[in-house]
Amino acid sequence: MASVFKRKYTKVVDGKRVKKQSKKYYTRLTDADGIKRTIPLFRDKTASQQRAAQLQKEIELARAGVIDRFKEHRKRPLAEHLEDFKQSLLAKCNTEKHANQTVYRIKRIFQGCKFANWNDIQPSKVQSYLAGLRSAKDSISAKTFNYYLKASKQFCKWMVQDRRAGESPLEHLQTVKSTDDERRQRRALEPDEVRRLLDAAKATPQRFGMTGYQRAILYRLAVETGLRASELHSLKVSSFDFTECTVTVEAAYSKNRKQSQLPLRQDTVVELQGCLAGKLPTAKAFNLPDKTAKMLRADLVNAGIDYIDDSGRIVDFHSLRHTCGSFLAASGVHPKVAQSIMRHRDINLTMSRYTHVLRGQESEAVANLPDLSLPSSKRQKAVATGTDGRAVDVIQNTRKELTPKSTPTAFSGFNQSATVGNQQSNIKENGNDGNCLDNSKLDIERDDLSLAVIGKKETRPAGLEPATFGFEVLSCLHNSLLRKGL
Repeated sequence: MASVFKRKYTKVVDGKRVKKQSKKYYTRLTDADGIKRTIPLFRDKTASQQRAAQLQKEIELARAGVIDRFKEHRKRPLAEHLEDFKQSLLAKCNTEKHANQTVYRIKRIFQGCKFANWNDIQPSKVQSYLAGLRSAKDSISAKTFNYYLKASKQFCKWMVQDRRAGESPLEHLQTVKSTDDERRQRRALEPDEVRRLLDAAKATPQRFGMTGYQRAILYRLAVETGLRASELHSLKVSSFDFTECTVTVEAAYSKNRKQSQLPLRQDTVVELQGCLAGKLPTAKAFNLPDKTAKMLRADLVNAGIDYIDDSGRIVDFHSLRHTCGSFLAASGVHPKVAQSIMRHRDINLTMSRYTHVLRGQESEAVANLPDLSLPSSKRQKAVATGTDGRAVDVIQNTRKELTPKSTPTAFSGFNQSATVGNQQSNIKENGNDGNCLDNSKLDIERDDLSLAVIGKKETRPAGLEPATFGFEVLSCLHNSLLRKGL
């Protein structure tokens, strides 16, 4: 039987510390999840002992899987769980907008599938409902499909982590590939288009609560830093350091929840100082409207820039961030530096999605290829024709070295196996070692042979073909002299 006890505590009475004990009884138990808990009981000891024994029995049955440990949470409606889930998102420093959007997506699925309690959630119904949204008239993209599914799976995972459920019913559901189903494809602006946009913004009067000069500075800052609309909206005058030429985005407003400090161009700092002059350090740097895309689209019309190009790609406010990534790549910045400025966790995101090919880059790259229309360089004729790269005039003196008084030796560079003196074991019995000419062609005067080596056709002995000149002739001459004992 589980033990019961009264808690003891110390209380100060008339300046003295007095030890007292609680009026209720308590019991300490280890629940089915292995967590030690102190549970309050009743004032009556017998009733407290009976309740402690009952709790101990329920824990043992829960460990054996006989009873449901999450019975109370299963009875609660999903709306109550979603409200608690929203509060947990806010407690993790998520913005109010993000929490509301996540809960909205989950509610839309649960209402569409008619889920009221936790036991009603079925993965097949969730999958069928989302598939129906994709095939509807106003269909959602694959990317939106994944957003809805991830929000639902996040909620189910939170239920398990908060010990409100034993397992997630949506754990095995998989997302779909969204690379080939982009409904909103953005493009980067060309440098000349950015200049036209800034000039058009400056030339127009106040629009959407911002003057033309303020809008031009805003667009320029977005292109040069890659800041998102929400991050630009959070900037204050104190966010800019005009001495160090930097702008700081606080962690609460950054997408990666990290404080970011980005460099600024010197000429941009001068423009910002004029734009923010007279404002308090705690004042908003820019009064961005809720619909920044509409503001940009109006300025695009004045600049003569199409909102949608021939390929169906659009230019919205987030396209300015794409323009920043494309400009960094076009200027030859190292990919790791571009990733740091864009503040992406994965470099593939920087290089694939946020880096676009600007107009003329492909033509310039092809123009820099080697010119294949030029004639090939002619092969230079070899000058050295003798042994070890020796010139022809050196070979003419070879007969001086082949006198009967000299000791036969192997010449440098020759590939022959004749030995000195009478050792001729490597020479074939038929008088031809395979690398030499026939003996009948070598029984000639040495003066005539020396002329033949030079290549003079008018003094070449009969029967000696031009193809036999060179190294092969000298090697055969040496072997023939050895046979004659010279």
